[in-house]
Amino acid sequence: MNLDYSDEEKAFRGQVREFLADKLPARLSQKVRLGKRLTKQDMEFWHAALNERGWLAPSWPKKWGGAEWTAVQKHIFDEEAWAADAPRVIPFGIMMLGPVLMKFGSEEQKRHYLPRILDGTDWWCQGYSEPGAGSDLASLKTSAKREGDHYIVNGQKTWTTLGHFADWIFCLVRTSTEGKPQEGISFLLIDMKTPGVTVRPIILLDGEHEVNEVFFDNVKVPAENLVGEENKGWTYAKYLLTHERTGTANIGNSNAALAQLKQIAKRTKKGGRPLSADPYFAARMASVEIDLEAMKTTNLRVLAEADAGAAPGPEASMLKVKGTIIRQEINDLARRALGPMALPFVSEALDEGYNEEPIGPEDANPIASDYFNNRKLSIFAGSNEIQRGIITKTKLGL
Repeated sequence: MNLDYSDEEKAFRGQVREFLADKLPARLSQKVRLGKRLTKQDMEFWHAALNERGWLAPSWPKKWGGAEWTAVQKHIFDEEAWAADAPRVIPFGIMMLGPVLMKFGSEEQKRHYLPRILDGTDWWCQGYSEPGAGSDLASLKTSAKREGDHYIVNGQKTWTTLGHFADWIFCLVRTSTEGKPQEGISFLLIDMKTPGVTVRPIILLDGEHEVNEVFFDNVKVPAENLVGEENKGWTYAKYLLTHERTGTANIGNSNAALAQLKQIAKRTKKGGRPLSADPYFAARMASVEIDLEAMKTTNLRVLAEADAGAAPGPEASMLKVKGTIIRQEINDLARRALGPMALPFVSEALDEGYNEEPIGPEDANPIASDYFNNRKLSIFAGSNEIQRGIITKTKLGL
């Protein structure tokens, strides 16, 4: 593919920069840059601003309110948004459920749910992992038994990101124990306000409440909330995960983190000179930057193929593995560069309005939080070990 930007693509980059300068408040971008906690209201504000511009759902067809961007346009927006310290778009409705509904959902489901995802009426979360079924997702045990025109759901999901904010959850549930484990799974949409749904927080190593446990105790779900066919949910789950894993490469985020790392290395001294001049540290920074540049090209190629109608295959697993390794390496280098200043993590300092004297540079406090939080990257969306197995089987035939 041609990696030179066309005049139209350059003009689009200008439009993105103009939009960000006009619609992204300085207060919000500063919170993102300094790693402050974003409230649900912060995320909803940015969601609404993008939706008003018609840019919230870049991959969706215009028929459903999407932007129908090309792979290059997506890449450009991603780069510019992270460079401007814009909040990320919460992916569960836009990037995960939306594509599944458009491909496998009924017309009634599309007409009802897709507009509500766009206008923010429904906030979605993902119900995949369970205490005994994470990377081995086919081992899930949450059951859904058909009783007349409803399913009765019992079980537990875990690591449910932002589930405490969600109105709805899309769940993989077991509707049959016949045959292979993958053959008895269905894809069900569940209202979080239904009696019997309980959400409990999981506090992570960095002290944050990002993920949750979700319990289902005789939860009554209308049968019309089944997506596609019963016992075909594994097919829909794989389709969703290929899109999720491509996004996990997170090029824009790594670009922004690398730029921050370079600034830290320039101002940090070692032996009287900037750390960026230390041969060993400079070599590690150069190595991760080379890997990132190579991954950008691969990511564009995969997205271009997806635009042409091809479903992401093992290439999505490659991007997931390499993208998470790169992001974790950047986190590690930033932590090493800051040295003792990365140690005294003060949780309260992530709140907007914290006025205590900073221990170090204003961007030092979230480095420890980022480092700990991003250890998860090589586990979620299918662990990197699972992804390597997929690559081995599909590309090497082993």
